[in-house]
Amino acid sequence: MTKNHFKTGEKPLKCCQSKQFSRSDHLKRHEIIHSEKKPYKCSHCDKRFSRSDRLKKHDIIHSGEKLYKCSHCDKRFSQSDHLKKHEIKHSGEKPYTCDQCGKRFTLKGNLTAHIRVHTGEKPFTCVQCGKSFSQSASLRNHMNIHTGEKPFTCDQCGKSFSRKRHLTDHMRVHTGEKPFICVQCGKSFSHSAQLMHHMNLHTGEKPFTCVQCGKSFSQSSKLKQHMNIHTGEKPYTCHHCGKSFSKLSKLKEHVNIHTREKLYSCGQCGKTFLWVSNLTTHLKRIHTGEKPYKCSHCDKTFSMSSSLKTHERIHTGEKPYKCSHCDKTFSMSASLKTQERIHTGEKPYKLFQSIFCSTQSYKKQSQLVDHLQIQHSQI
Repeated sequence: MTKNHFKTGEKPLKCCQSKQFSRSDHLKRHEIIHSEKKPYKCSHCDKRFSRSDRLKKHDIIHSGEKLYKCSHCDKRFSQSDHLKKHEIKHSGEKPYTCDQCGKRFTLKGNLTAHIRVHTGEKPFTCVQCGKSFSQSASLRNHMNIHTGEKPFTCDQCGKSFSRKRHLTDHMRVHTGEKPFICVQCGKSFSHSAQLMHHMNLHTGEKPFTCVQCGKSFSQSSKLKQHMNIHTGEKPYTCHHCGKSFSKLSKLKEHVNIHTREKLYSCGQCGKTFLWVSNLTTHLKRIHTGEKPYKCSHCDKTFSMSSSLKTHERIHTGEKPYKCSHCDKTFSMSASLKTQERIHTGEKPYKLFQSIFCSTQSYKKQSQLVDHLQIQHSQI
């Protein structure tokens, strides 16, 4: 008679990869994974599975049936485990903690995948090209490169996708749906990743760190833009004048210099702005006198976060802006621009130009007057 170790918690049965099981039938079912036998074939596509229950789950993808509904929102799922994972997002609970860096996760699987960041382990290998991955999902996505399979097609624009989740995300472009809502400020997002990045603004978490200078960011996109400071790369080019920028936001601000399509005027002092956000900040800070940003090193306060960041570099000694022509570094982008103009000979301001010597131009009228009095007083 075969002993059942399930009740005692014992797991004396081991597979070739050292995974342990309490029952022999569980071990046999698991070993099919290593044997690469996949006897269960989908009748709708060419996908095969090692277990019948996995085939049943897969069949629901083709039927489109979603039996499991979230009790917190209207979202529905084809699989119960997907619903369980989704509902944890509403609870905000993060019971799984990395013992190496302290980062917390809602799902144990996410913690397991995260730990591979520290260990460098990549257990999932492509049988066609030998490339390895830290997550099984990454391997599945990679396999579509070899097969070229894109079975999920948008019925509105005809665009095809390799995974149903990508199609679901894409459909929000057409519907405008934003199902992911921030519980702290009510802002809505079309993708869960966008909400997670946004939540870092509230929590103050900055998980993305620059390996060159140690500066941390709340979003991966902000880190990518920051890296352009170190590499000198300026991928964003103005189609009006050809000037390039390291940040997309800087390009957008620059383009308004050419177009001047939208000028936002302050009703109290008449000052105009290219961006409504700048006008809003101006009204809040300048006219109210509000200075909510306080230096952590001294008692100085500032009306804008950017001013605080610039000020704190006095204490930290940080100089993130490096000249692309020499080794000089600067704490302010304006100082870098001034330095680079020494190398290029660029004179950006040509508001006041001498009528006697065309090479002389000045930013201020008073500077032009001084020049005329000193150099051309006899004329």
